[in-house]
Amino acid sequence: MLKRVLVLDDNQDILDVVQETLSYEKFEVKSTSNSDEVMSLVKEFDPDLIILDYRVAGTNGGEVCKQIKSHPDFNDKPVIIFSAYINHQDEIMAYGCDAVINKPFDLAELIDKVNDLINQV
Repeated sequence: MLKRVLVLDDNQDILDVVQETLSYEKFEVKSTSNSDEVMSLVKEFDPDLIILDYRVAGTNGGEVCKQIKSHPDFNDKPVIIFSAYINHQDEIMAYGCDAVINKPFDLAELIDKVNDLINQV
């Protein structure tokens, strides 16, 4: 069975690139640009890993990460946060995420972090 990855980003180009890259690497990927959909998608899709953009319309990925990590059914799911705010990495890690990937990001780094975190589960 394919490992599942849920991706939140409000930039459609990034969603497309991440979806295509991870699909090529044999992951089942579901993506959304709406932060309000994330918790219901986590429940429905049951991803093995979640990738959240830090700055999305309506909220930030850190707050979504806190919701996931505080939920008893999902707190063990690894979360990666994408961020263009490289000087705020400690602040972002405080939300409870398992890794931060700085934007712009290298696809090889993305694949490595996804594989590392999924293999720890």
